[in-house]
Amino acid sequence: MSYTGGVLGHYMRALVTGGAGFIGSHLIDGLIDAGYQVRILDNLSSGSLSLINHQLENENVEFVQGDLTSIEDVKQATKDIDCVFHMAANPDIRLGTKITDTDLKQGTIATYNILESMRLNGIEKIVFASSSVVYGENAPMPTPENHGPCLPISLYGASKLGSEGLITSWVGTFGFQAWIFRFANIIGERGTHGVIFDFIHKLKKDNSKLEVLGNGLQEKSYMEVKDCVMAMLHIYNTQTEPINLFNLGSHDTCSVRRIAEIVVEETGCNGASIEYTGGDRGWAGDIPKAMLNIEKMLSTGYDVNYNSEAAVRFTARCLIEEIGM
Repeated sequence: MSYTGGVLGHYMRALVTGGAGFIGSHLIDGLIDAGYQVRILDNLSSGSLSLINHQLENENVEFVQGDLTSIEDVKQATKDIDCVFHMAANPDIRLGTKITDTDLKQGTIATYNILESMRLNGIEKIVFASSSVVYGENAPMPTPENHGPCLPISLYGASKLGSEGLITSWVGTFGFQAWIFRFANIIGERGTHGVIFDFIHKLKKDNSKLEVLGNGLQEKSYMEVKDCVMAMLHIYNTQTEPINLFNLGSHDTCSVRRIAEIVVEETGCNGASIEYTGGDRGWAGDIPKAMLNIEKMLSTGYDVNYNSEAAVRFTARCLIEEIGM
């Protein structure tokens, strides 16, 4: 699948924070295909230049290694930019339970630094990667964008919701324009973490068994990463409200039990036993069941190419090839 070409909007110089990460690297591909000049800001703490090597020799791509928790780094990186795509965050939700200021620093404070640097440099357009976890665990399924109050149960979710609040306050106070996307579970090639990635590594280490955290009944919506990027760019190009808030996901869900079965099938480890640790969630702060209402996204004229299970199988095949067995 390739990104659709053509110029999107009038804002041709984009800063992508976290551009050396999983989703960020795919977003860069989409922006370049659309005719943008792209500056990447990443501290490489979880991202990798290997994900963007194919773009680094492009004259329209500039890489800046910098720290979003340093406002001086951010002010420098946001000079001569038309729009910021703020993708950077702590990608490991479980890490936040051990080092509890991780999401505060890499999420909320980083977002403040982005917004203040934009204000100082005269930039008013921000696209933000938020998450379905802002809704918490008692939201109706499928969850619409206007559900509230949002009561996240993870530190990662709290940082995303706090960042959303900062962004909307900059819209209201300083005349910014924002596109806020609440992602389902985004998966696909170049993945660097997540359940499929973990399962493949476990089977590579021991192909006789696969340990699954929880009871396997956790059930969530999965969206293929190129579908995610194309949805973002389509909505950014077509929706012009001061605050444009959208869920991005697919039409259905897939259980962890089914993901385990698919990964066992695709790795060829058909003799592997699938063993469950028990409990209704994989870790503290995990939401056992989540599905987003995507009617608002569909109303813009965009629909996904993969449902959840197809996205899982496609991802498994990509990551098996990348990781090797």
